[in-house]
Amino acid sequence: MGQTLSSATHWTSAKEGEHGKLEFTPTNELILNKIIGFVEGFSSSQPDESRLIFKQPMTWLTELDPSDFSWRFSERDDQYVSDAVGKNGHPLVTLKKKGTKYNISVMSLEQMENVIIKAGSKKMTEARHCLEANRDPVALILGERFATVAKSDDAIYRFTEEIMRKPVKRMNDDDATGVDDDVEEKKIMLRLLLRLKDFDDKLMKEAVKTISSEVKLSPPDVERAFELLKRFSGEKEDKHILREISWTEPHNVTDKNGCHAPFWRQMYGDLSYITVKPYDSEDVYITASTYGYFINGGPNKTTNELDFEKYGAYHKDIVTLLREKSTHFATIIEKQDVFKVKESGQNDHVDLVSNDSFDGSRDDEYDRKPDKTHKQKTDDRSKLDKKKNQEKRKFEPSLKWKALEVEEKGKKDEKHTRLKTPQKGLKGSQKFALQSDRESSFDESSSESDEEEEAMDRRLDAVSDLPSEYWQIQKLVKYLKGGNQTATIIALCSMRDFSLSQETSQLAIRDVGGLEVLINLLETDEPKCKIGSLKILKEISKNVSIRRAIADLGGLQIMVKILRDPNKELRALAAETIANVAKFRRACRAVRQHGGIKNLVALLDCAPMGSIMTPAQQQDVEVARCGALALWSCSKSERNKLAMRHAGAIPLLARLLKSTHYNMLIPVVGTLQECASEPSYRLAIRTEGMIEGLIRNLKSDNPELQMHCASAIFKCAEEKETRDLIRKHGGLDPLVDIIEKTDNKDLLAAATGAIWKCAVSPENVVRFQALKTIDLLVGLLNNQPEEVLVNVVGALAELAKDPANRVTIRRANGIPPLVNLLTGTNQALLVNVTKAVGHCAKEPESMAIIDKLDGVRLIWSLLKNQNQDVQASAAWAICPCIENAKDAGEMVRSFVGGLELIVGLLKSDNKEVQASVCAAIANIANDEENLAVITDHGVVPLLSQLTPTTDDKLRRHLAEAIARCCNWGKNRMTFGREDAVRPLVKYFRSANTDVHGSTAKALHQLSRDPDNCIAMHEVGVVKPLLELIGSDDHGLQEASAGCLLNIRRLALANEKAQHK
Repeated sequence: MGQTLSSATHWTSAKEGEHGKLEFTPTNELILNKIIGFVEGFSSSQPDESRLIFKQPMTWLTELDPSDFSWRFSERDDQYVSDAVGKNGHPLVTLKKKGTKYNISVMSLEQMENVIIKAGSKKMTEARHCLEANRDPVALILGERFATVAKSDDAIYRFTEEIMRKPVKRMNDDDATGVDDDVEEKKIMLRLLLRLKDFDDKLMKEAVKTISSEVKLSPPDVERAFELLKRFSGEKEDKHILREISWTEPHNVTDKNGCHAPFWRQMYGDLSYITVKPYDSEDVYITASTYGYFINGGPNKTTNELDFEKYGAYHKDIVTLLREKSTHFATIIEKQDVFKVKESGQNDHVDLVSNDSFDGSRDDEYDRKPDKTHKQKTDDRSKLDKKKNQEKRKFEPSLKWKALEVEEKGKKDEKHTRLKTPQKGLKGSQKFALQSDRESSFDESSSESDEEEEAMDRRLDAVSDLPSEYWQIQKLVKYLKGGNQTATIIALCSMRDFSLSQETSQLAIRDVGGLEVLINLLETDEPKCKIGSLKILKEISKNVSIRRAIADLGGLQIMVKILRDPNKELRALAAETIANVAKFRRACRAVRQHGGIKNLVALLDCAPMGSIMTPAQQQDVEVARCGALALWSCSKSERNKLAMRHAGAIPLLARLLKSTHYNMLIPVVGTLQECASEPSYRLAIRTEGMIEGLIRNLKSDNPELQMHCASAIFKCAEEKETRDLIRKHGGLDPLVDIIEKTDNKDLLAAATGAIWKCAVSPENVVRFQALKTIDLLVGLLNNQPEEVLVNVVGALAELAKDPANRVTIRRANGIPPLVNLLTGTNQALLVNVTKAVGHCAKEPESMAIIDKLDGVRLIWSLLKNQNQDVQASAAWAICPCIENAKDAGEMVRSFVGGLELIVGLLKSDNKEVQASVCAAIANIANDEENLAVITDHGVVPLLSQLTPTTDDKLRRHLAEAIARCCNWGKNRMTFGREDAVRPLVKYFRSANTDVHGSTAKALHQLSRDPDNCIAMHEVGVVKPLLELIGSDDHGLQEASAGCLLNIRRLALANEKAQHK
């Protein structure tokens, strides 16, 4: 019901602190009847669901009183409560006095059905009041988790999974009764939820069908009806149908869309407001809306503000409404037959009878003029509409038709002196389109959004609203098509005089077919035409739709060819235009496939840049700058990065990085930071000495350059060697200076990201401590975008690995904001936050703050997250929380369903999740009661299934968990039966000494079962244990010796038994 009530019903506007009311419309009446029919008889068909107690009562102001109900009520204070009560003893129906009426509260569908039945003839009114007071009944019945939302909702699927994860009742288990009751109640909730959703879907279909059949008025319809009535209104009562009709003031000004209503009322469907003065009644104030005509409250006598509220029902046309309000109007209409109703599609409208049937005795003014005037206006309007439609079609051709050469025949035959015909250019675009279609798979990754690729062509809708520049530019495009060489150059120069950065100018060129002409000019032999065309394309290609159009028309292939032209200005303009166009994947691919990457890299090779350069050198530098811009755009494709490296771009970029000109450095560093995501580029940046150049430019006063340098350092700092170089060249200090002084969010995100990666090295942490970086980072935990928070928290997580820094974070009051971030939804942020909180939990005082803020419960709840990285990070964070919390065992047991949840994660297919959960289980198993609970949840078989793993990290924590779980009941024997012993012996082959230690502990515990000792001996455990006895680790020595002792004791017992 939620979606139907929120989307398909018609509500009045809220006023004076009250909520909107359901309007009296056919759609609303249909919905109310359907809902009443659904409730009536529900208890007999679905008895279990009807007795389900609501999560919150449905309360409304009822027309009923206690005497209307036949069942018993008890009077309690100032209210009446039913004898029928729920499990908790609360009454299912409550009547509370409010003025002269009662507020009724109902707690089940069974009681709701009784209320509807007792309402009798008032059932429609009761249903209306109930839904007006309870706009989202499903949320009240089943809880807020099932509240109606506008977007897609997966609450049903999550609720189903929650039911499926509940344990099944076991024999001789006294605690299982409560669990099964809870599961049964949730199953009833699920059945009711599915029935409500199915009913909502059917109700929505019925409502849509009714709405589609209703009248939908438009401003022209209202205008025609108004003008028609106005022509037959006047002071002669025997001849005129109305005294006066006018637009209601102050809403008498026509808007551009033809409405007279204010914008905020147009959202409710209002079109215009009409004041009618009949001869025989008071003034009538009418609202014309998209749903029809209705009476409004009229203007306030003191404030003159219009009461927009609807009084009465909707009418299909204004004539029908006025018939009801004015007897004189109805009489004239019936006697003279002036108006008749004609059907046009699905909408009824009033029109004038074509013959002269009006009162023949009237004066000449009304004898012929109405018919003639009306016919003339109708014809004029038809001609005007036809002309506008023709102009719109003329000036808004589709690019898809243009690409298929669907043009006017006259335009196809036009030729240009010394220019190739447009037909040839269009054929080239067709060839490119076919090649693109053949290449069905494209597996390149790109940081650019696909929204540009899928953006719809934009059109200018209203011809009358276009500025004069639009038409002037289109005239110039016509000169380009039909003029000679001189006319073409003059037209190009004149076009550049306009502001081509404005969207109107850009779309004017596109809409009249100017892009095809400009692209075809690039294939001429005249450099001036090429330069003029490229200068225009460079400006207008900043528009998203025009970029796509240029790519569709094959413009990129032509510009790639120009990159080899000896004219330097042409090469620079072509490269800069490519930089604007190659913002989406298909364009990047086209540049690479036609050899553009190699040509662009060649542009980077210019003479060394000094403070004093000749004009020729300056031109070479400009060509290199444009080439770097184009490579920057193309470098968002993985294949393009590879092609750039093969073309020798790295040494050329390293040389350009030494420039002192910001306009050169920005595209160069931008290209480097895009390419730094590839390991081969990171190695080249380090070995080519570019780290020093990045740090030098990081200290500049240009924020954009600083941002790109910090982003490049962020990506390059993955390797330890690079982090050491950054510290060696003094790169840590400017990063800290940036986060201390800047408010630029993009620069802040880049700088904090670089600090995060650099903090991985302990040597860098020492420097950050000296710079008091932690205090600055903690200050950034509030009121920052998620891009900044992810990096800030990541840096704090790395810094918190040092015990001294944990104390610093606590003293800087960093724990509360970190815990608050655990409630977010950003996956990367949640991973970093759990790491930071986990490290801080290793410090007892910090752990006390985390526990006080309920941080452990928040971390535990993240185990439900669908992202496996978040699950693993949360499980790792749980380990120090359990180790350092006071009364950790009781804390863990207080989390309802928490132990079952963490045991269930052992079924994950992610090795990191498995390892982290094993580590958490090893800590949980230290408490005997918790160990008993997780044993009941099947932890032993799940751990046994993981033993064949070859991952050392998982092996270590798995063996630790097995060792701890052996301390309860018959778990040792169960591990043996599940064949967990033999794979554990193979762990000694690992080179990781931590794996050896945890494995020895596990085998020591398992060896206390005779069958396990036999299995160990059979797979040769004695030899590796003898070697480990000589280890320097005393714990490992003790565990190995203990395991051998148990094996030896079993052997001796066996020998004694044989000798007896």
